Amino acid sequence: MENKLNISSSPHIRSKITSGNIMLMVTVALLPASAFGVYNFGMSALLMLIVTTAAAVLTEYVYEKLMHKKITINDFSAVVTGLLLGLNMPPTAPLWMGALGSVFAILIVKQLFGGLGQNFMNPALGARCFLLISFTSQMTTFIYDGETGPTPLAYIKEGSMESINSMNMLLGRIPGTIGETSVIAIVIGAMFLILLGIIDLRIPGTYILTFVAFIGIFGPMANENIGFFDPHYITAQLCGGGLMLGAWFMATDYVTSPITKKGQILFGVLLGVLTGLFRLFGGSAEGVSYAIIISNLLVPLIEKVTLPKPFGKGGEK
Repeated sequence: MENKLNISSSPHIRSKITSGNIMLMVTVALLPASAFGVYNFGMSALLMLIVTTAAAVLTEYVYEKLMHKKITINDFSAVVTGLLLGLNMPPTAPLWMGALGSVFAILIVKQLFGGLGQNFMNPALGARCFLLISFTSQMTTFIYDGETGPTPLAYIKEGSMESINSMNMLLGRIPGTIGETSVIAIVIGAMFLILLGIIDLRIPGTYILTFVAFIGIFGPMANENIGFFDPHYITAQLCGGGLMLGAWFMATDYVTSPITKKGQILFGVLLGVLTGLFRLFGGSAEGVSYAIIISNLLVPLIEKVTLPKPFGKGGEK
């Protein structure tokens, strides 16, 4: 027995990449959308992003200090949560509302369920839905170029496709939340994460393809003026609202998405179907936030049915 084997507990494969590294890269990837939001909406957008991010970090620090827990604000998870919430806020919303949302995201959704890795839904989206329910008027009022008006998705919901300019939607010259308007800025950040290997195409790709298939087939049922797989209609739906921001930056959250490959595909299909249902047949023009949160809640079930069976288990007898 000259060659002795050392037996150790898992994990057997380790990486130098830490949660802090990943969250820092996500923060960097969100900068193009943040910068365009500030360019598009001005100082009010910048202040909102600063307030939501600072409130998230401060809430995490104070809670952990009071509970005599290890201070974890240097892992950048609170920064990502606050920044994502800010990007999901209307630029005209009061700053105190953004701060309240950050406190809810960190304290209620994240810390009270055990901290990073234990939250059952995306904290930023949980806070956004909390604010939407509590302050519907302020969260759904959008001003662009000094004029208050509906978003392109609202026009689509009403069947007014002639009012839609797809190029303006692609470039971000439309009303909306701070971070959702420019598809180009969002995709630049997403490509950065893909090249670094932080995320892959499995969830966002399946999400977007399923959504396109759903609205392409069922869109004419909601709007008699469009045909099956109408390119203009599909482009407007993809560029409007929070679909791209949600697909690339929130649906891919490690904690609240499945760990199995088959589960991630099923997760993406569920997201696409739910978003299509909410947008076409729901009372609101948007539906990304609720689709992601509902899918987050179903992740344990998705993992249960897609978890690979150990070798030699579960076969035919």
